Amino acid sequence: MQKWRNSLLALAVAGLCLAQTGDMVPPEVRRVGDRLACLCKSCKNTVATCQMLGCHYTAPARVRISELSKNGVSDDAIVQEFVKKNGKAALASPPPDGFSLLAYLVPPFAAFAGIGFIGWFIRRHRKPVAEAPALSEADVEKYRDAAAKELERLEE
Repeated sequence: MQKWRNSLLALAVAGLCLAQTGDMVPPEVRRVGDRLACLCKSCKNTVATCQMLGCHYTAPARVRISELSKNGVSDDAIVQEFVKKNGKAALASPPPDGFSLLAYLVPPFAAFAGIGFIGWFIRRHRKPVAEAPALSEADVEKYRDAAAKELERLEE
């Protein structure tokens, strides 16, 4: 009975320890906020996922996104406003153009190059399987005689 009571107590405490903030970000803010980086320099999250209480960047950014969405401004226009104000650092991921295109092209190329290198290395360093030497009938008889003598010795 004591074990059950302790288990229930531990379960109750665990339930109280769940995240207290929950997901209170409205959908329009989450949709745009996922495209914008939190620039507080304390985290590496997006505006939609930053959980810091009183974040000096995320809280006003969410309010601004909400205001612009209520005024009917498109998501792309909101993102462009943040980029105009804070530069390309405001984006959660680099735009797929110019030099930033390398951020999208290098990882798959590196993965394929790594797989190719592993294949080349295995083929290059694989040792060929040596064939077993052919035994003559005299050699086979010699080994049979030796095995028979060992069995006789063990039976004694």
